[in-house]
Amino acid sequence: MVKGMVARDTRRWLQMLEAICKHWEGPISLALYLSDAEAQQFLRYAQGSEVLMSRSNVGYHIVYKEGQFYPVNMLRNIAMKHVNTPYMFLSDIDFLPMYGLYEYLRKSVVQLDMTNTKKALIVPAFETLRYRLSFPKSKAELLSMLDMGTLFTFRYHVWTKGHAPTNFAKWRTATTPYHVNWEADFEPYVVVRRDCPEYDRRFVGFGWNKVAHVMELDAQEYEFIVLPNAYMIHMPHAPSFDITKFRSNKQYRICLKTLKEEFQQDMSRRYGFAALKYLTAENNS
Repeated sequence: MVKGMVARDTRRWLQMLEAICKHWEGPISLALYLSDAEAQQFLRYAQGSEVLMSRSNVGYHIVYKEGQFYPVNMLRNIAMKHVNTPYMFLSDIDFLPMYGLYEYLRKSVVQLDMTNTKKALIVPAFETLRYRLSFPKSKAELLSMLDMGTLFTFRYHVWTKGHAPTNFAKWRTATTPYHVNWEADFEPYVVVRRDCPEYDRRFVGFGWNKVAHVMELDAQEYEFIVLPNAYMIHMPHAPSFDITKFRSNKQYRICLKTLKEEFQQDMSRRYGFAALKYLTAENNS
């Protein structure tokens, strides 16, 4: 089980990587998007880090910066390409996994027979707005923090649709894995077999990069299963250049809409009648 991740701002994310290494003992495949100078900074930092130097199961894949847009899906594909375990947990570097998640996922892929079935196991995502967080050591502790308003379900304030199908109300009391259906704009963080579809490289910068991937998993008839005792928490950081651009630039949003339409047409060609639901879902959302 490899945790595949993508990172952009060097020092901030290397500190985050150190924190992740304390939560996740399994292998990590990490794609970094860096300039020459940042690559040197990364090397110096990594060599001076006791946490990173003590690990022999972290693969760093540096892609040198080119062009004005952040090629997020290309980087995800590079991280995936270098996975050498049968399963991978697709994540981003601004999330801290719960303690013990690696072992829990290893057991889950066996229990849910992922070798012989097409499943995407969902790790429910939460977020905090606090830079200093006493990380919950159990689901009960996490639920208490949710009730107190220290934690929220991920993107609850700005993009509820992205994770609503996870059904957090059901997750609160769930003790066994449960099935959920794909819905428009769904973008959960998942555990899949290594042979899953790649991310679509045309999505760069901000917007729809994970949504398109999850849509393709659904088109290929992956079953979405929510894990009842798994969680990850998004840690706060300054808005990225790309999301700022998306919010402020109408042309950026028009380009993204065009890419979405192209992708959906390609889905129709590849998956035929089964892909019609994506067009109707988009029109209704």
